[in-house]
Amino acid sequence: MRQIILNAHYYQQFDADPTLEIPGEGYGGWQQTELPIDLDHTAVVVMHAWETGTQAQYPGWYRAVEYIPRAEQIVAEIFPDLLATLRTSGVTLFHVVGGGDYYRGYSGYQRAVALAGPTPDLPQVPSNPALDRLRRFRASNVFVGAHNRADTDAGFRQLDFPIIAQPQGDEGIAEDAHQLAALCLDGGINHLIYAGFAINWCLLMSPGGMVDMSRRGVMCSALRQAVTAVENQASARTQAHKEEALWRVALAFGFVFDVNNLITQVQTL
Repeated sequence: MRQIILNAHYYQQFDADPTLEIPGEGYGGWQQTELPIDLDHTAVVVMHAWETGTQAQYPGWYRAVEYIPRAEQIVAEIFPDLLATLRTSGVTLFHVVGGGDYYRGYSGYQRAVALAGPTPDLPQVPSNPALDRLRRFRASNVFVGAHNRADTDAGFRQLDFPIIAQPQGDEGIAEDAHQLAALCLDGGINHLIYAGFAINWCLLMSPGGMVDMSRRGVMCSALRQAVTAVENQASARTQAHKEEALWRVALAFGFVFDVNNLITQVQTL
């Protein structure tokens, strides 16, 4: 067994104190402890790491998705050492993809398809003109905005992996939970540590995210410095929704780990 010891951040969601004005302020809150991590059954997942062009190319996309510059900074500053260390030490690395077909020529994707077989179709409740009108309104007035649609669509048509995050060799590539679960079963993986974008959106709810995988019996954790979040007008300055999402990960799915601690421990192997 290949084992490392990581400093794990977890959240103590007890005890509420009924003697306080706000009972929840009695919770223990964020705590840290050292925990053994079995690397024979653990994989790091890079999810939705995309090459998104430049603001000059797709100004409407950047207007709607304000976290793109933060994601680009993480890819440039955090991913190189992280991915190089994982690969050098033989830690299992998966990629979760979406938004196009840029990944379908990679052997790791073809391996996932062969392992998983066809993804079952989800039954769909039919739409009608009234629901279609509501969806059109949301697309124009909630996200991404009618004036941003052309740039966003153009960006997605050119979607690709960033050079530093391109899969290497036979690293597994999954476009949904069906394929990611097949990769996990094939590799004996039961703990996924997520990096990528965005921690409170895709990494939680998109195909192959934490909700999907936890329902399949997999523990799902996150790397604090290797994620960012979808923020709103009130939270963007402080990145409060990233903090809320990390709390959600620690409470509902797994643990929060630090990139430098993981790199240091993996290098001891």
